Amino acid sequence: MLSRRGFITTAAGTAMVPALPGLAASPQVLRVGMTAADLPTTHGIPNNGGEGFRFLGYPAYDSVVNWDFAHDKLTDITPGLFTSWRIDEGNPLRWICEVRQGVKFHDGSELTADAIIWNFRRIYDDKAPQYDAPAAPIVRATVSMIAAFEKADDKTVVLTTKYPFSFLPYLLTRLLIASPTQWEAVGKSWAEFAKKPSGTGPFKITRVVQGQYAEMTRNEAYWDPKRVPKLEKLVVYPMPEATTRVAALRSGQVDWIEVPPADSIPSLKQAGLQISVWPYPHTYPYALNCTDTSPFKDVRVRQALNYAVDRDGLCKMLNGTAKPAMGLYPSTDPLFGKPVNKYTYDPERAKALLKEAGYGPGKPVKAKIMISTSGSGQMLPIPMNEFMQQNFKAVGMDIDFDVVEWGTMLVAIRSDPKAPQSHGVDGINISLSFTDPSSMFRYYAKDSFSPTNYNWGHWDNAEATDLLRRAQATFNAQEQAELLSKAHAIIVDEAPWLFIVHDLNPRAMSKKVTGFSPAQSWYQDFTQISMS
Repeated sequence: MLSRRGFITTAAGTAMVPALPGLAASPQVLRVGMTAADLPTTHGIPNNGGEGFRFLGYPAYDSVVNWDFAHDKLTDITPGLFTSWRIDEGNPLRWICEVRQGVKFHDGSELTADAIIWNFRRIYDDKAPQYDAPAAPIVRATVSMIAAFEKADDKTVVLTTKYPFSFLPYLLTRLLIASPTQWEAVGKSWAEFAKKPSGTGPFKITRVVQGQYAEMTRNEAYWDPKRVPKLEKLVVYPMPEATTRVAALRSGQVDWIEVPPADSIPSLKQAGLQISVWPYPHTYPYALNCTDTSPFKDVRVRQALNYAVDRDGLCKMLNGTAKPAMGLYPSTDPLFGKPVNKYTYDPERAKALLKEAGYGPGKPVKAKIMISTSGSGQMLPIPMNEFMQQNFKAVGMDIDFDVVEWGTMLVAIRSDPKAPQSHGVDGINISLSFTDPSSMFRYYAKDSFSPTNYNWGHWDNAEATDLLRRAQATFNAQEQAELLSKAHAIIVDEAPWLFIVHDLNPRAMSKKVTGFSPAQSWYQDFTQISMS
């Protein structure tokens, strides 16, 4: 069994919590305990995965295309700093985008077409003075198809892609827009900019104490009057230890925590605290190494792994904060398709597949999986993997773990599986999103082999890649859906991942928190929240 100092799955609320820096409880101040081990970067392209964008990305910055934070359906895109976008009728590579007028950065400077081009150069032009080497891979790992960008006039930006790519507006949500004027004012340094950031978002980042907290203040002049925050301040703290988060909430040092331990939920409810669970486009897999160095090169071993997991038992252990996963998409999603394999808990079928692949008593499958101690969307990785380790053992699979910090895993998933950064593992247990329709291409197409993109395991299926290429090239929605559902069925049957669960985004909060309507998204709208 795994053991790691500080990881305790029970949380009675008696843990000692040092006094948190920042603001004490006061009217219209929301204090949040994140799962991140460190404060996400504040310069407009946050690290720390989805949680970084959730708390120090979208609250303080806008993208050219924003999310609508829908509650009753999967979140969709909405105009941001682009008011509209369209394909050039004569050139499917060329997108014509209209820039929103009358928007100001937090430092008072005007948003212009030039400012947007300046931000594209920050990411895509390594010769530009504002090129940001740490931030560029965070955007380019997803938005890799940009070939060129230019200002057509003061109100229009033109983007050109390397190939026809119908899903581009979804991916443009990753590029948050920072103030060129402020970057100049702080000495042309992104490190200095992070101390005094300036975006166009509904909150202004007004104080950053690295490693401790960031404080955001309401932007009274936000360009969308409907989304001027009701809160005066939003303060976020990194708290990777689950028991520390619970104790901080119980003691009133924070008002909101991400991912309370599953076994703490009944007692938190009993104490009068609110528990929020809501579906969102989250999947929690093992991305499997499908190269010739790993036992998972054999599809039968990958399928056996999927039949070995007691997902219902795992969800019960998680107190109903997750649902079983049988693919990237939930089985109820129209894009799920019609795969042959339905990955219910079937240890006997797992054993039969392993026997067919040449394994059995005296010759177990031996593999190592990289898992994290915490992280954005990572749920409760230590107890969850301990649970599954016993499932694997029962069918003849000896699975060990390489336990790393979240930042190490984020580097690994964008590395070649044979690179030193991958630590020689046979799989990576990392939470991932299917927020936009291009997700399958990033995770499974041959074109997306790491380190270029997120097909870490280098799974190579010609039929799936062809379907995914065709889906992203067509602008016909019905044809897209048909191609994607066929590709997904292949992905389920070929099992390049162990599909484990879909998280239900649990969080706990004080009864004083009102107005929160969870979005079916990795990201949330903090503008409508108030404190009673």
